[in-house]
Amino acid sequence: MVTSYQKEQCLAFVQEVFPELSHAKTCKLFNCSRTNRYYKKLMPQKDAVVKEAIKDVIGTSQLGRKKIIVKVQKKHPHMGASKIRRVYEKEGFSLYKRMKKKRINNPANPIEVPYGPNVEWAMDFMSDSLANGKKFRTLNIIDQYNRKCLEIAISHTLPSRKVIEILQQTIDEYGKPLGIRTDNGPEFTSCIFQNWLDKNDIEWIKIQKGKPQQNAIVERFNRTYREDILDANLFFSLHHVYEVTKPWKEDYNEERPHEALNYCTPNEYAA
Repeated sequence: MVTSYQKEQCLAFVQEVFPELSHAKTCKLFNCSRTNRYYKKLMPQKDAVVKEAIKDVIGTSQLGRKKIIVKVQKKHPHMGASKIRRVYEKEGFSLYKRMKKKRINNPANPIEVPYGPNVEWAMDFMSDSLANGKKFRTLNIIDQYNRKCLEIAISHTLPSRKVIEILQQTIDEYGKPLGIRTDNGPEFTSCIFQNWLDKNDIEWIKIQKGKPQQNAIVERFNRTYREDILDANLFFSLHHVYEVTKPWKEDYNEERPHEALNYCTPNEYAA
C-alpha cells in the first residue's frame, strides 16, 4: 500500500526529472489530487512548540520517552501524552535500542547416570570472597557414576589453561573419562580447551544455555559444598579455604551416605 506521503515524493521526483510534464498529468499518473500542491501543512507549526518543550526538558541527559512525557507535562500541563509521544518519536529523540544478539542454542542434553566410573565427569565453577573482599573461585569435578568428588581446585582466577592443568592432574590420579559435562562458560568454549579435548579424545557434553538441571549432579554437589563450607566459614586466605575444604572432601567421599547411592558413600558404591 502506497501512502499519500510516498505519492507526494514520487510526484516531486517526476516533476523534477520531467519538467515538460504538466502538474495535472503528473497527478493523474499517480492518482492523487491536484489540490495537494497548494495545501500548506499546519502540523509542523503545531509540533514546533512541543518539539521545543522536549528539547528544553532533555538538555544533555539521556531520558526515555516515559520520563520525557512526565517532565514536559509538569511544565506544560495542557500538552497531551499522545502528542508528546508522537513528536518525540517523529523528531528522532528516541534512545538507541540495542539489538539483542541472536545466540544459537544447543540441543537438549538430558542427564544420564553412567554405567561405571570414568564414563562421564561433570564440572562447574563456584565463586565466593575472602574476609578482605577479594574474590576467589572453585572448580568442582565430580564423577557422575558414584558422585565422588574428584577435585575442588581453589584459585583467584581459573582460565582455560589452568582448567586444563587441573584436569590433567586429576586424570593422572583417577584415569581419563570418556566425556566431560559442562555448561557453556568461556573457559569451556575456548579454542584452547576444545583443542585439548580433541587431542585427548574426550567428548565435550555441553548442556543447553539456561538449563542447569541438565548438569544436576554437580549442581547438587555445589549446594552441599556451599552450605557446609562456603557459607559456614569466614575465610582469610586461599590456604585457609584449602585447609577447610580438604578434610570435608575426604569426609564427603568416605563417610557421607548418599540417598541416590542407596545410602552408600561414593567410595563404597564404587567398590
